Amino acid sequence: MYDLIVSGLKTLNQLLTAGISVTAFSLLLYALTFNLRDRVARSFASVLVSVVVIFVNEAVISISQTAADLTFWLNFQWVGVIYLPIAYLHFSDALLTTTGRPSRGRRVLLIRLSYGVAILFMLALLLGWLVGPLNESLQPAPHLQRTPMFWLFTAFYVASMGWALVNFWRAFRRTRTTTSRRRMFYLLAGSSAPAMGSFPYLLFGANLAAQHPFIFWLGVTVSNMLVAVLLVVMAYSVAFFGVSWPDRVVKRRLLKWLLRGPGTASLVLTFVTITRRIGEQFGQAYSAFVPVVMAGSIVLLEYLITLASPYWERWLFHGGDQANAALFQTLEDRVLTSGDLRQFLEAILIALCDRLQAEQAFVFSVGGEGSEIVVTAGSKPDLPDDFTESLPEHVSRNGNGELFAWGDYWLVPLFSTHTEVQVLLGLMGIRHTSPIMPDVDQRQSIKLLASRAAIALEDRLVQQQLVNSLQALSPEVEIIQRLRAASRYEGNNLMIEADLPTAPKDFSLWVKEALTHYWGGPKLLESPLMRLSIVQEAMKEHQDNPANALRAILRNAMEQVRPEGERRFTGEWMLYNILEMKFMEGHKVREIALRLAMSEADLYRKQRVAIETVARTILEMEEKSQLEHEEHEEKEVAPYGSRH
Repeated sequence: MYDLIVSGLKTLNQLLTAGISVTAFSLLLYALTFNLRDRVARSFASVLVSVVVIFVNEAVISISQTAADLTFWLNFQWVGVIYLPIAYLHFSDALLTTTGRPSRGRRVLLIRLSYGVAILFMLALLLGWLVGPLNESLQPAPHLQRTPMFWLFTAFYVASMGWALVNFWRAFRRTRTTTSRRRMFYLLAGSSAPAMGSFPYLLFGANLAAQHPFIFWLGVTVSNMLVAVLLVVMAYSVAFFGVSWPDRVVKRRLLKWLLRGPGTASLVLTFVTITRRIGEQFGQAYSAFVPVVMAGSIVLLEYLITLASPYWERWLFHGGDQANAALFQTLEDRVLTSGDLRQFLEAILIALCDRLQAEQAFVFSVGGEGSEIVVTAGSKPDLPDDFTESLPEHVSRNGNGELFAWGDYWLVPLFSTHTEVQVLLGLMGIRHTSPIMPDVDQRQSIKLLASRAAIALEDRLVQQQLVNSLQALSPEVEIIQRLRAASRYEGNNLMIEADLPTAPKDFSLWVKEALTHYWGGPKLLESPLMRLSIVQEAMKEHQDNPANALRAILRNAMEQVRPEGERRFTGEWMLYNILEMKFMEGHKVREIALRLAMSEADLYRKQRVAIETVARTILEMEEKSQLEHEEHEEKEVAPYGSRH
């Protein structure tokens, strides 16, 4: 019974060791994927690299058979042990810097010296001075013999970990908000387990551990359990550094990552190990059930995670906003994309052509960003240039909603159905082969199909309004999220500092509005772009006139889009010509499209690209101005600071 319990603890310890290595590797990938740009996350990744090296080797050692293999893997394991305290020092320094206590040179110098010491220990490991040969007894577990230099490394390990712990404590004391203090406490507690659970204690008391194997394996098992749990706690605390996502997004993403990665891998490994042990009892170490259990458990666990994710996400992360959360989660599935719209309208036109035995049909939309033929069945109709301008007149003259003849086509106006006042959304046209109007049944079919096409166009219009609202809301929301994320650990002084930089796509709408009212209007005079430092500086050259200053900035950005040489109407001049003709010269969309030989829909797409290019140019000008301003301030402060 005693031997059975010890054997069970050994097996459990093997599973835990493999689980820790999988978990550490998964968390390393998470850190490298989502917040690598943050210094705290990068230094934490170096800690995870050492942990991965230590526990992957531990897992391999537990199944190695020959003395040569054991010696190689035990020595290779020491690479992670040597660099783990240095990684902790680097991590603690980055954490303390993030909380507003940057190094004045001493911490950086000591960390560099520690890296030098680690290199010396690596050389000693290669020369066989740090640890000795394999202990022949292999009890209670394979381990190397200690050398006199091992005691020197132990002192270095304890001193480095102690210094890192002091830095962790200082960072904890510098946090102010309740949430940041709680997460920093998690980090402080979690960091202790990998530090203490990764050291090779067998080199101290191997004889004593061999005399009491049950106590040894029980202690190792409990230690590995703590390492597995607290490593996740540590990663949870670090996951909030360097990201501007809401807390619920960070938690959901990390939990899903853990469930699909180390959670699934550890459970599959457990099921396979149990299956193999059962097979050994019947004389088959590797039975046919092993691959079946492996594949089945992977599929089943992934299926359960996918099935349960929407429910535990709402329960754990959304609190009282569960209804809104469910709506936003299904929004992507409900959105009618341009491809979906064309596919649906094409099906309507095909049904219409089959019903009337017509060879050509089309849907023409109005409003939004312009008028265009959305989809056709058969060849593209040849509509006159003034079709868009004369469209309301044709509709009102022919009954406002009834089928009417127009040249070689029967046209059906498409009106909105969810508004009190009818809004013309477009037309559905069918090319006829006979001037005789359709009969009653055919007209009823046309009316039904036209109503469905109108619903699709109206949904697209509503969604476009939603997209425009989200685009207008994005800059403010992003600033709020970034300020909120930065104030987690960096103090509340950020709340009274200038706005954080905004991405070009966030204020391209502001640029478009300012260009639209370039020659005067509220969207120019009240534009948020007035807050840019380059506009404030340009006011000095324009007699403190903000409108003229903003015009100068817009014009300067447009000129940077202009190719070199004389103006031409070629492809390379396309973006500049659109900006010049639309906003500077005030031409109509139809005139510009004819002059540039493109469709109106293509013109709107090119115009969007041109505006985004101007927005990026303005942002680059703003960043350059801020950088020059900071360098100027540093030069002014430097003589004063040199006296201290």
